[in-house]
Amino acid sequence: MDTTYTPPDPYHPGSRAVQDRVGVRELADHVGRSIGPGIRPVAAAFLELQPMLVIGAADPVSGRVWASPLTGEPGFLRATGPRQLSVAGGPVPGDPLAAALAVPGTPVGTLALDPRTRRRMRLNGRSRPTPRGLAVEADQVFSNCPKYLQQRRLLGAARPPAPRPRTTRGTALTPAQQDAVAAADTFFLATVHEHGADATHRGGNPGFVRVLSARELEWPDYPGNAMFLTLGNLARDPRAGLLFLDWTTGTALHLTGTARTRYAPDGTRTVRLTLIETHETTAASPWTWSAPVLSPANPPLR
Repeated sequence: MDTTYTPPDPYHPGSRAVQDRVGVRELADHVGRSIGPGIRPVAAAFLELQPMLVIGAADPVSGRVWASPLTGEPGFLRATGPRQLSVAGGPVPGDPLAAALAVPGTPVGTLALDPRTRRRMRLNGRSRPTPRGLAVEADQVFSNCPKYLQQRRLLGAARPPAPRPRTTRGTALTPAQQDAVAAADTFFLATVHEHGADATHRGGNPGFVRVLSARELEWPDYPGNAMFLTLGNLARDPRAGLLFLDWTTGTALHLTGTARTRYAPDGTRTVRLTLIETHETTAASPWTWSAPVLSPANPPLR
């Protein structure tokens, strides 16, 4: 009897469809061998050094998808089991993911990205509230290459927490928000699928995100690791959440809407977001970061 172990496919049909369309299934199979449910010692050590974690999920009432920052002094993230990430603290008051993270079993995607070293890792699973914050039971843990990551230095100590962060909501980008998006070199992107969620990073030279109107923006999908987790999710479920972080002031601009991918005959891809709601929170992060050293992998703007 054949007792050879066959690991589960790390990709759902949406990702497989995109991989086949682009012609990278074999490469995706190779890269996918790095995905597993366990938090290795090197990953646990990396997490303990981080002052921020980006988390993405769908609101349990509205169904809208959001991405948010969780912050703390290094050590606020810890691997407290072979498959468990524990987070001390939670989102700031008024954060659009507060309700989702209060519900046990919420599917979440998380991204630990260190601008200082241009390293990043993703951990996707299910969260539950704890007395100290929240915990995530991991289904998928893996690292990504440093492509399109801008390098930044952490400046000084954390600012004291704001007693009541100011929150502004809307259904369209204000002129100031449009300017901030158009000048961004980095944003974070949350997507979902039938059985889970994912959070990832998008980076490029300032201007790589194009504001088409107060309710539409788009960005190029640069070549990556061939997994196509994000585009695969969007192929099955167009809901998406974007996070633009002001690296100096800590203000977070959360956007939620629906996203579609356009495939051009020359092989390039563009993702366009139609905005449903904006949510801007001051003092969402206590950290001040330096101006970026742009990644040498960033393509020139078209």
